[in-house]
Amino acid sequence: MPAFNEEAGISTVLGALTESSDFGPDVEIIVAANGCTDRTAVVARSFGVRVIEIPTPSKTAALNAADPVATGDVVVYMDADVPADMRLIRLLAAAVREPGVGAAVPRPVVDASVSSWPVRSFYAINARLPVFKGRLFGRGVVAVSREARSRFASFPEITADDMFLDASVPAAEKVEVGATVRVMAPRTAGDLIRRVARARDGNAEFWRYVEATPGFSPDPVAGPSATSWLRDVLLKAPWLLPSAVVYVSIILLAERKRRSKTWDVRSGWGRTTPATVAVKVPGQRQPVEDRANQLH
Repeated sequence: MPAFNEEAGISTVLGALTESSDFGPDVEIIVAANGCTDRTAVVARSFGVRVIEIPTPSKTAALNAADPVATGDVVVYMDADVPADMRLIRLLAAAVREPGVGAAVPRPVVDASVSSWPVRSFYAINARLPVFKGRLFGRGVVAVSREARSRFASFPEITADDMFLDASVPAAEKVEVGATVRVMAPRTAGDLIRRVARARDGNAEFWRYVEATPGFSPDPVAGPSATSWLRDVLLKAPWLLPSAVVYVSIILLAERKRRSKTWDVRSGWGRTTPATVAVKVPGQRQPVEDRANQLH
């Protein structure tokens, strides 16, 4: 679990995992705090999980630091803000253990219940795009078999780590389990524009990496299509025309933002805790490995 300034929310995520009746000594949780300037590592350690701290605010550096430490037969990569429970984690692990399966993901469900109407309109189109079908990205949680993970030495220093992972696992080895994961939509149009700008920047970086890396033969990932929203969504659901107008507008504004001279791809990354909000740190729990030893 890579975590960059996640003090405000990581306790909710770790609590949902470690306090579940499905949690046990066979589950190893590793939090890789990367370049944090808050108490992310302190909060994570209070749950008895293993914490690795690195000075670089890089998600891929966090993944590469945690990978050699993990000992399980299935590796689950999970963002520190994903509301996944242990039932889902075990379901993904069980799917990956099936013969011929290299990676498993849940079906994403976008939660825009507290978002503004432009954000809801955007996802009315985005959620219907075929690019997410049969892929590993867009979920925030993915399980990978040890065999599939052994096919590459480390994650490259690119933003779209999930696209790299998706490209490294053949289509025939990917499965989507019969469970969902909630993906929180941004609250405001401004937040959405920044998220889309980062995603588009990451996609462009990924394709530059593919072109510049001899011998890297990824499972074909559908490149960006300027007309998919029209061909695959609007023509099949013409009543979504108002949402399509908003969708295209957001895409154009995001592209303009990422091409501006003031653009910073890390804009808005990480969570900061307002000074008026106290994040409660639970009493220090016994490390998982110690509890496991007592069970024998």
